Amino acid sequence: MDGGGRLSRSVRQTQSRSAPARKAAAPSRDAMVSTRRYVFEPEREENPNGFFAKLERRLPRGLGVAATVVLLVGAGLFGAVKGGHADNVVTAFQDTRNALANAVGFRITSVAISGRKQLTQDEILAVGGVNGRSSLLFLDAATVRDRLKGDPWIADATVQKLYPGRLQIDITERKPYALWQQEGRLSVIAEDGTVLEPYVANRFNLLPLVVGEGAQERAHAFLDLLANYPNIRNQTRAIILVGDRRWNLRLTNGLDVRLPETGTEAALATLVKLDSDEQLLSRDITSIDLRLPDRVTVRLSEDAAKARADAIAASKPKRKAGDA
Repeated sequence: MDGGGRLSRSVRQTQSRSAPARKAAAPSRDAMVSTRRYVFEPEREENPNGFFAKLERRLPRGLGVAATVVLLVGAGLFGAVKGGHADNVVTAFQDTRNALANAVGFRITSVAISGRKQLTQDEILAVGGVNGRSSLLFLDAATVRDRLKGDPWIADATVQKLYPGRLQIDITERKPYALWQQEGRLSVIAEDGTVLEPYVANRFNLLPLVVGEGAQERAHAFLDLLANYPNIRNQTRAIILVGDRRWNLRLTNGLDVRLPETGTEAALATLVKLDSDEQLLSRDITSIDLRLPDRVTVRLSEDAAKARADAIAASKPKRKAGDA
């Protein structure tokens, strides 16, 4: 303004001072929206399942699939059990397992059985659970042995697996000792009273007959005593336990001999002496009662009793007419 340039300098100075201010001015809202990048971070909070989250990170991959498969298999097995098909499932699994073992050389190719007399080989194998599908690899010898010992005919058994395909079975059979009759049913019994089987075979006809409840367990001791008197033993068809206390003999000729509860041996000795001296067992009598130690009571048959009555009547003197 004064021509000296002072006004111009002031203007320039003002512009130079204000330039930085314009540069430092805040950008417009549109510029902020277009240029600024926003990062949204979730709000941190406590995780109540933090333990399970850590556990999931440490579990191996595929575990979930495996757990699912196990769950499905378990559900299938549960359904089979509830539906009554568990035995079929187990049998199918065992057959599959045995088939694989047989395919690689563990098929049972030979079976040797010793000690059998009454049982056949097929019966023994059936009792032991051994069949054509069994493999030696998965055959449980202890289980086969327990099954064999569960049969009443088999007192003991041993089972050996001889790889790759041989099976050895040794058994000890119980011997048939007597026939036991109870309530009209006949059974073959062993010496210890074990019932071996229902009586169906004629080969047991010669065994002694034991009758009465509990007689199968006590017969051995009495038959051993009776063996000391062979004449009586050979004529005995049956021994009968009465009241679980004493024995009666039924002889082959139908004669009944009633023995005492105590002193049985002395009563048998008396019977032998009477038969030797008087042929008592051949007389026409129906029973002999030895229960009293000081006397022997004999019951005659009907014919013998009638004949004896007639003989007594005939031996009496006849009364004459007019006798007082």
